[in-house]
Amino acid sequence: MPVLVYAENADGKFKKSTFEVVSYAHAIAAQNNTSLIAISIGNVNAGDLALLGKYGAEKILNVPNEKLKNFINQAYASVIAEAAKKHSADIIVLSNSFSGRGLAPRIGAKLEAGVVDGAVSLPDQGNGKFTVKKTAFSGKAFAIVELTSAVKVISLTPNAYKVVETNAGGTVEDFTPDIVSSDLATVIKEIVRSTDKVSLPDADIVVSGGRGLKGPENWGMVEELADLLGAALACSKPVSDAGWRPHSEHVGQTGIAVSPNLYIAIGISGAIQHLAGVSSSKVIVVINKDAEAPFFKVADYGIVGDAFEVVPKLISAIKEYKASA
Repeated sequence: MPVLVYAENADGKFKKSTFEVVSYAHAIAAQNNTSLIAISIGNVNAGDLALLGKYGAEKILNVPNEKLKNFINQAYASVIAEAAKKHSADIIVLSNSFSGRGLAPRIGAKLEAGVVDGAVSLPDQGNGKFTVKKTAFSGKAFAIVELTSAVKVISLTPNAYKVVETNAGGTVEDFTPDIVSSDLATVIKEIVRSTDKVSLPDADIVVSGGRGLKGPENWGMVEELADLLGAALACSKPVSDAGWRPHSEHVGQTGIAVSPNLYIAIGISGAIQHLAGVSSSKVIVVINKDAEAPFFKVADYGIVGDAFEVVPKLISAIKEYKASA
């Protein structure tokens, strides 16, 4: 039985997280000596669809239905479930993105499948079992979950698995599912995307600021640092609540959970609610003048100092390094 992976797109383009999840699904297919089928929903051009073969998809199902050009949870779940049934896929993989977190349980219900969300490693299929390591307690711990159902659904945490090129040379074919009108009951009036910024969930590097920056007028150096590093901008909850930064940049337990390779926290004390949303980061760097700030307890690297002195020096050092490279 093949593995089926949902290849999520944004405005017809695939992001790095999509290539991560296709690479991850290909590795699962290899574990089971089977093939990998990818499914893409929405208007994606043939050239971009073929890219999925580069990361292990041997067949790409294209669903170019105009009614599905915008994401609709129930409709997309029905399409993916129908594709899984038609191709007898017993493992369905998707990214644990905003969309994926809504899709996984719905697909699981439709296929009577066990679901693991937030996977961080490949399944262990030894001793006749199927177990998956995942994040738990808002990223503060890990859990090993055993799936005993015939069909299994796994959503992968972004940045948890590397992109691997395999050049499977996937073939693209159209897939025309049966779309029930009730699945399209949600009316989407408008979608507004931030196209000039690095997406927080997909970012390799995140630069985040807190109340230690004293006001929105001081955010220029944070933005400059982020630009130099090609990083996404983030902030703590008190900053977004005060209106210094938009709520779309709020990371934490009640905001966006991120898992970048590098998270730089500037002037953030490290309240437990904030740590819950960033603890999956590979490397955490903290800049704070308070040596007793809780954030230092979980930091890989820490600088005790005034952000208004440290950050400009860091910016200068990065510029010098780039100029000499």
